[in-house]
Amino acid sequence: MRFLVGDGFTLPDLAGPGGVVTLDATLHDTPDGALAHAGVSLRQHHDGTWSLLLPGRGHELCRPAAGAGVVPPDLRDAVTAFARGSDLAAVRAVRQAVHVLSAAGGVQAEVRVLSARGTGRRPRSVEVSLVDGAPGDLTRIADQLSAAGAAATDLSGIADGGADDGSAGAVVAGTLRAGVARILRHDAFARLRETMPNGDTPVHQMRVGTRRLRSDLQTFQALLDPAWSRPLRAELGRLAGALGGARDVEVLRARLHVTAAADPLVPVDADAVGRIDAALAGRQDTALSALDEALRSPRYVPLLDALVRPPRLAGRHASPAARVLPGLVRKPWRQLVAGAEALRPDLPDDDWHEVRKLAKRARYAADAVAWIVGPEAAVLAKRIAKAQKVLGEHQDAATAADTWLFVARFLDRGDHRLAVTAGRLFERERAAVTRARAAFPAVWAVVGEENTTAWLK
Repeated sequence: MRFLVGDGFTLPDLAGPGGVVTLDATLHDTPDGALAHAGVSLRQHHDGTWSLLLPGRGHELCRPAAGAGVVPPDLRDAVTAFARGSDLAAVRAVRQAVHVLSAAGGVQAEVRVLSARGTGRRPRSVEVSLVDGAPGDLTRIADQLSAAGAAATDLSGIADGGADDGSAGAVVAGTLRAGVARILRHDAFARLRETMPNGDTPVHQMRVGTRRLRSDLQTFQALLDPAWSRPLRAELGRLAGALGGARDVEVLRARLHVTAAADPLVPVDADAVGRIDAALAGRQDTALSALDEALRSPRYVPLLDALVRPPRLAGRHASPAARVLPGLVRKPWRQLVAGAEALRPDLPDDDWHEVRKLAKRARYAADAVAWIVGPEAAVLAKRIAKAQKVLGEHQDAATAADTWLFVARFLDRGDHRLAVTAGRLFERERAAVTRARAAFPAVWAVVGEENTTAWLK
């Protein structure tokens, strides 16, 4: 975790009996300091070893020496989203390091105060990395630094698109930046195939960011230059496809074990479940390889370059947001209403899935304008999210039901135990589909209440 500090910053008393040591390390960064701006620290130690500290990751990634100034390939790859093709150069930085000790004397974390560029300069940033501490220790140290005036870094490599003047264009630009930031924050974790510190997966978060960006580009297309937004949306669609393939298998593997354990009084065959999971693991490896290829494609860095620049606005973008944006949200909302009210228990699964997609777009749109419209829009977004959750459970169960039968047929048509297990899993998933269909009307009735939708009339 990295913090920016001002001229008058004084490091609070974090060390206890830990004491202070002076370090002289060689950081590597782009000429414009893109890694530092994003809260990323890539450095080579005196013994030649390397470490990488990423935003949101308490512990550093360490790698053995690869030669003087030679960045290990996987660490170089991990910072692609921030460097975006720029060379990495050595930057000498003097550091003051404070070891934060536990009551037992163990080192919980290392807090490093960095100079600017070169020796003897006043501090410009503070880094914190866990050693033997827990995430709670990182939070406590971060709170102490914030109270002393340090500011956690964000992905400031994303252009801000101009002043926040209350215009429709400013709101749209801010909405798009949030989606871009989500992609950039999780790119390195996806490349390293690491689970996020909170237990979520980077594939999930990058997929959400990509989907939301595509949805926002569609919702607010009247305020965007189509020559800019349409090709960008198409490129995001390609990335979303690769992320979707990897994410879908993640969801299936997690669901398999939940469904198998749903009725402990009537357990399913554990060996058969293991065979299905092994088949899914092979499918996941293939999907992750396809994602690796997409992230290393020659098209990917130009896509990121386009995303971090200010959007090209058009139409009534200079008009007040409160006057323009509710009208743009009205279309996805009305499409959702029409789709949701047409749902019946006997309709195909695909029809229910289409309404789920409409719910996502309407929720994203309402959420984007909530701070302009007021609490009604925020409440509407939350209520749509609840309906979307029911529809998501429906889709996950329907997809899983078909998958269990397909995998069983693919593995061995003559395996009776596997066929019986797949059939029982299928029945449990279809029961979940039925429950979701039965639950949806009551959830939907709350979504459309007048007190949260009057602003869309």
